[in-house]
Amino acid sequence: MHRISLLAAAVAASMACSLAVAQASAPSSRANVKAETRAAEKAGALTPAGEGAGPMSKSATTGPTTTRAERKAATLRARKEGTLEPAGSTQTDDTAIRKKKTTTNQAQRKAETVEAAKKRELVPAGDGTPKK
Repeated sequence: MHRISLLAAAVAASMACSLAVAQASAPSSRANVKAETRAAEKAGALTPAGEGAGPMSKSATTGPTTTRAERKAATLRARKEGTLEPAGSTQTDDTAIRKKKTTTNQAQRKAETVEAAKKRELVPAGDGTPKK
């Protein structure tokens, strides 16, 4: 009987501490939360959406160092000189593959693709490895 009362007293003491802590941290009103969020946004202390590591701080050198007109002029100059890189992947292997002449026609490529699909050898989009 003495053990039960001792156990009951210990449980009551631990619950009393948690109740006191719970009352100290009363929920904020919606207006208070919105005001805190706006203040954190202005201070740059918000964590970015997605998998951000932490609050992003604003740096003094944000943005490009050239004007839009300068970038446009440089692009036009590179286009005229023929040094403008194509959009998308610019790897040398990809460029070499694109420049190669094909040895099959469209019907043959379609047939090969259908055959690979039947054998389940196609690589699913975004995976990088064929399903087994």
